[in-house]
Amino acid sequence: MPLSVSIVSATQEVWSGDASQIIAKTVEGEIGILTGHEPVLALLAEGQVRVTDTAGTVHRVQADEGFLSVDHDRVEIVARDAALA
Repeated sequence: MPLSVSIVSATQEVWSGDASQIIAKTVEGEIGILTGHEPVLALLAEGQVRVTDTAGTVHRVQADEGFLSVDHDRVEIVARDAALA
């Protein structure tokens, strides 16, 4: 079962879809999310979020501050500003 991912900024949805892996930079360091990850809420640091979709394509999103939430294979990333890199 894939991760269901939504990445949004204050003004738009930047990327959404199914993914096999997410790597994001938080204020405490880099975090990797796979299917079955424990629930987590983390503060994003400025940096790149890398999303590997179920076909193996890596999507890079530049995200400037915000948060990352994981709950039951649903990942939501809300950033002050975000855009495809």
